[in-house]
Amino acid sequence: MISELPQSLTVNGVEYPINADFRDAFDAIAACNADDLSPMNKQLALLEIIYGEIIPPETNEAARLAKWFLDGGEAAKRDTPPPKTMDYEQDAPLLFSAVNKVAGREVRDPNTFCHWWTFLGYCNEISPESPIAHIVSIRYKMATGKKLEKHEQEYYGENQHLVDMKSGANFDNIIRQLRGE
Repeated sequence: MISELPQSLTVNGVEYPINADFRDAFDAIAACNADDLSPMNKQLALLEIIYGEIIPPETNEAARLAKWFLDGGEAAKRDTPPPKTMDYEQDAPLLFSAVNKVAGREVRDPNTFCHWWTFLGYCNEISPESPIAHIVSIRYKMATGKKLEKHEQEYYGENQHLVDMKSGANFDNIIRQLRGE
């Protein structure tokens, strides 16, 4: 059925269960962005997180499908990735505030499951007037060389500490928070 959320991925005809909670997705994204891991170790970490203990032997296809899952079921449409406008660790307070408002509940509750695609859906419904949407919009304009409107320039001047991306940020703190540690 088209409206079902994937709980497994089929790699070369074999169905493998996956860890589909948004916390697992954050773990996988963190592994893929880790500066201290080689490309091979990033891929192995991605596979271990998404597939758990049973990693498909066709690792390249399994990794491609895991990335497809993390992209919300979208096939890669660009040769180059878009500019980074979100840092899950740095932006966690504002992001989760907005997501919780959309969800009508605390999504980080350690006793509840929230499918990654549901979480992405919540993110897509965040109000354009929310602080996180405003910050991401300003970051995008700055990263792509677009001119900021006067109100955006003023916001940036007052909130530079929120808008500027921290270099070398890692996901350890947010992952510990998400896991309730």
